[in-house]
Amino acid sequence: MVLKSEAEIAIMDQANRLVRQILAELGGMIRPGLTTAEMDRYAESRVRAEGATPAFKGYPHRHDGRDFPGTLCTSVNDEVVHGIPSERVILREGDLVSVDLGVILRGYFGDAACTFPVGTVDEAAQDLLRITRESLELGVREARPGKRISDIGHVVQTHVESHGFSVVREFAGHGIGNSLHEEPQVPNYGEPGRGVRLVSGMVLAIEPMVNAGAPDVVLSAADGWTARTRDGSRSAHFEVSAAVTDDGPRILGGPFGGPLVP
Repeated sequence: MVLKSEAEIAIMDQANRLVRQILAELGGMIRPGLTTAEMDRYAESRVRAEGATPAFKGYPHRHDGRDFPGTLCTSVNDEVVHGIPSERVILREGDLVSVDLGVILRGYFGDAACTFPVGTVDEAAQDLLRITRESLELGVREARPGKRISDIGHVVQTHVESHGFSVVREFAGHGIGNSLHEEPQVPNYGEPGRGVRLVSGMVLAIEPMVNAGAPDVVLSAADGWTARTRDGSRSAHFEVSAAVTDDGPRILGGPFGGPLVP
C-alpha cells in the first residue's frame, strides 16, 4: 500500500473531478439510438482536451495480451463490467448502461463509474440503480481510520442482499494512486472487522457491482473483457475514489449529490 500526501490527494481530486464531470456530460447525452462508440469518442476528446490521458485505453489484459481498446467501459443490461464501446451497440429505451471512466492527470489516476437509465426504465431497474447507489454511499462511510477493509464490503453486501439483489464476487474495488490498481483490494462482501486496517492517506476506489439475479458472472470468449451475469439478469455499477483522512472519508472530485455523478 502506498499512502498519499495532501499534495498527491489534491492532484487526485482534480483527476476525479474531471472524470465525474465527463460522466455527468455523458449522462446528459444518453438517449435511445446513441451508440456506445459515440460516447467513447466524446469522452476521449474531452479527456485529451483537458490535458489528461485515458487510463483504460491500451490497458493490458491479465491473461491473453489483448489491450483494452476504449476510453470508456460501457456495459449494457446484463453486462457487469468492462464492456467495449462499439458502433454495433445501440442504446434502446429501457436499457441500463454502466459507464466507467479512468484518466491520468499529472501522473495520478482518477476512476469513477455510474449506471444510467436510457429513457424510461421499469420499476425493477429503478430499484436496482437506487440500491446499488445507496450501497456505494454506505461503503464510503466506512472508509475512515481504524476501520478494516472488510467493513466496507460488509455494509455493501448487507444492504444489497436485504433488498433481494446480489453482489458480484469476481471483481472488487482497489487502491489507486500512481497506478490504476494498487493494494488493497476492496471486495463488496465479507464479514466485518477483517483484513487491512484503514489509515489516513489511503485512497480507495470503491465500486459495488450488483446483479438483479444471482451473483455469478461469465467472461466473453469473443473479446476477453466483457463480463456478463450468468443468468442474464441486469446489473448496475457505481464507483467513486475516496481518500481516508483523519476527518473521515473524502470523496475525490466532490461530494455526493452535486452536479457531478455518481
